[in-house]
Amino acid sequence: MEILSKCPLFKGINNEELSFLLKDIHYQIKKYQKGQMIAQAGDECNSLMIMLKGSVKGEMMDPSGKSIKIEDIEPPKPLAIAFIFGQNNHCPVNIVANNDVEIFKLPKASMIMLLQKSAVFLKNFMDIISNRAQFLSDKIRFLSFQTIRGKLAHYLLQLIGPVDGEIILPKSQEELANMFGVTRPSLGRAIRDMHNDGLIEAKGKSIRILDRKLLVQQLKKG
Repeated sequence: MEILSKCPLFKGINNEELSFLLKDIHYQIKKYQKGQMIAQAGDECNSLMIMLKGSVKGEMMDPSGKSIKIEDIEPPKPLAIAFIFGQNNHCPVNIVANNDVEIFKLPKASMIMLLQKSAVFLKNFMDIISNRAQFLSDKIRFLSFQTIRGKLAHYLLQLIGPVDGEIILPKSQEELANMFGVTRPSLGRAIRDMHNDGLIEAKGKSIRILDRKLLVQQLKKG
């Protein structure tokens, strides 16, 4: 229960209260091996899933068949929570185990019981849905950029916020390339080009914004 209690859905609910809430409610602990498909795009989302151990990745395929990683998900985050309810409650992406994982699965009927039993759980659920909608909206905007420079400019401007300064990239070039849906050499060239053009100063994982105006112009170019 310790890992489960740290899930944002149970924020403000201690272990004892959580044990009481789950009493007489049906749930499962499912295990998956590295590389195993946990959910496929188009599958019906009929259970709440919460990561307990390991990590998974959400990925989708572009028209050419290339896999684009959307994000990695680790404990104690929930999976595809925004698609449990609604008329089109189907998983939007493939969910694949990055390593050996354990997942807490709560059937939809059991989740409805929890929503009725706990006002705290209900509020947490509504907050997460709202935050997820904002994240997905921003992700769609990001994927709309056609050029690597446009994607990179958007990513850097998001990281640094309104005040220019130094950014320490939280991801490796390989991870960023996977997120952008491009090859690592292509991303490396885009970073060097933006450095040489005076938009940024790049030293390893350290990035400094030199000309925000020019960087914003990359977004307009797509």
